[in-house]
Formats: sequence, structure tokens, C-alpha cells
Amino acid sequence: DIDFKNLFTTWFNRGFLVLRPINWGSPAHILEKIISYESVHAIDSWDDLRRRLQPDDRRCFAFFHPAMPDEPLIFVEVALTHGTPNSVQNILSEHRDPQAAVDADTATFYSISNCQTGLAGISFGNSLIKTVVEYLLRDLPQIKYFVTLSPIPGLVKWLRENNKFEQATDAQALLPLAAHYLLEAKHRTGQPLDPVARFHLNNGAFVEAVHADADISANGMAQSCGVMVNYRYDLNKISTNHEAYANQQSVVASKAVWALADQGQERAARRVRAERPRGGPGAARELHGLRRERARVPHARGGEQLGAGLGPVHGRALRRAGRDAPARRLLLRPPRGERHVP
Repeated sequence: DIDFKNLFTTWFNRGFLVLRPINWGSPAHILEKIISYESVHAIDSWDDLRRRLQPDDRRCFAFFHPAMPDEPLIFVEVALTHGTPNSVQNILSEHRDPQAAVDADTATFYSISNCQTGLAGISFGNSLIKTVVEYLLRDLPQIKYFVTLSPIPGLVKWLRENNKFEQATDAQALLPLAAHYLLEAKHRTGQPLDPVARFHLNNGAFVEAVHADADISANGMAQSCGVMVNYRYDLNKISTNHEAYANQQSVVASKAVWALADQGQERAARRVRAERPRGGPGAARELHGLRRERARVPHARGGEQLGAGLGPVHGRALRRAGRDAPARRLLLRPPRGERHVP
């Protein structure tokens, strides 16, 4: 298997791949395959496909190999927008009013689909996004921002496995849990648990925002309760973010997302206090574990190296277990700005 993977990696390296725009005038057999291979937001009809390809503010790009000219390897769908979108319903709506591409300031990658399951071990996505960014900057130089509107496919599973699903009663409760999942839930390898997060963070993006009711389709509700996330590709920080992730498995996120994740942590602590006898040894152990987990997390301003120093410690120390007064959490507040966590 390793030999086959190395062979395919050589055959399908970036130097052999050809980027081709896909539009409503592309050959019908290519369009049929776009419909068939779409894996993020199902294309229900030819009219649905037309809405994604024909308007001036929509783009689609695919990688092809010269030996397979009629078979796309991977493709990405792009919405040209003014500002960062917070709902895929708005992007795909049949009632929206298209805008001129020259009026857009943001390119939003809202669907990336791998087409060839036999090449699943070969990563095309990183090269595709970078190549499309270069293409769009040549074609539409006024574009300033490059973001995604991405699913969170593992959120509901994680909520159920950690007995948190019943807490996700509304957006106010759900968004902190989603932020906590994206930033602090880890795979056994130490990387983020969410596969889409691993992909974009490894590419050098950072977590910019999370949105409730952003995908209310049956699939969106089943995998993430409708929550979606924006990853931002800041062209000046892509290399720095990638190195931080590759070398230290660090997650970079906006202050807003970190604030939501902190809310999720505080909610968990309050639930521990409510469920455990006051002052009992079980509560003390749980709270001590939360405190130790926080203390192990180094933080730094966005763009700085990890280990640059912790922020000031706020709050009072936990009262000794057994006293009548409730224990208080010890919070570690990092400096302002984007924060890194391994």
C-alpha cells in the first residue's frame, strides 16, 4: 500500500495537474460529474447547478490530470460576496439577487469535493485553494478576503459522546460548545478532532467565526445542528499559521471564537458544581482537572511564536474542598489578539 501511495503521489503531483474553470458552458459530461461528485451540499437538479455556475458572482474550479481529461480529481465552488457570509442557505438561495463580480470584496469557498475515492490518500485540496486564490487575484484584483463557509461534520457525534447534546438547546448554548469543540477537542494524535478543521488549519487558515442555523438542511442538522464555521486565509499569515500548526499542532482563532470557547468552558464548570455535592472530593477533583487542563495551555498573540509567555492570572484561588462556600474557577486570560493553543 505504501508503494502504491508513493507511486500515485508521484503521478498526481502538482506539476502534472491542470486547473480548469467549470461554468455553465462546460461540456455536459463534465457538468454531470460535478453533480454526481458534489459531497458537501447536494446538487438537486440542473437548475440548482445553474445557480452555482452561471451568475457573475459564482465560480467553480477543478483539477484535472492530462491522462484523465474527462475526470475531475477535486473541485471547489466559490461565492463572490461583499463581506463574510454566515449562511449557506443565502449562498444557494434561488431567490437571491446576483451581484456583479467586480463589486465583490470576498471570495468564499463553500464546497470542496474530492472526486476519486481511489486517490483519497493524496491531498489535492491545499494546492487547489492556493491555485484558485492566485487565479482570482489575477482575474479580480479587488478581492481582499478569502474565507470558507465550512461544515463541522463531527460536532453532533462529539456532543453525544460527551453527554453534551442535551445542553445544545438553542444558539446561545450551542455556539460555545461548537467553539470549544473546534479549538480544544483533540484527536488521539493531538490534532483537532474535526477533520475539516485539520484540513484548513494545516493549510494556514485560522478559525474566524461560528454561526448557528447556517445549514438547516437535513444533513447539516444531523452532523452539526446547523452550525457552520468560517476559516479565514490571511495571505500575510498563511505561512506562519501553517508552521505553528505543523510544528506544534497549534490552533489559531479570532478573539470572538476564543470568547465563545471560554463560555463553553465556564458552562462545563458550572454544570460540574451543580451535579457534584458542594465541597465534596469529586467536585474538587473535577475542578482541579479543569484548572490543570487550562494551566497546560500556552497562549500567544497572533503571529508570535508559542511560549512567548502567559497572560496575567485573574480570579481567586479555589477554596479548599469541604468548606461551605462554593469553589471558584481559576481562569487564565491570555493577552488580547488571536490566540494559539496546541
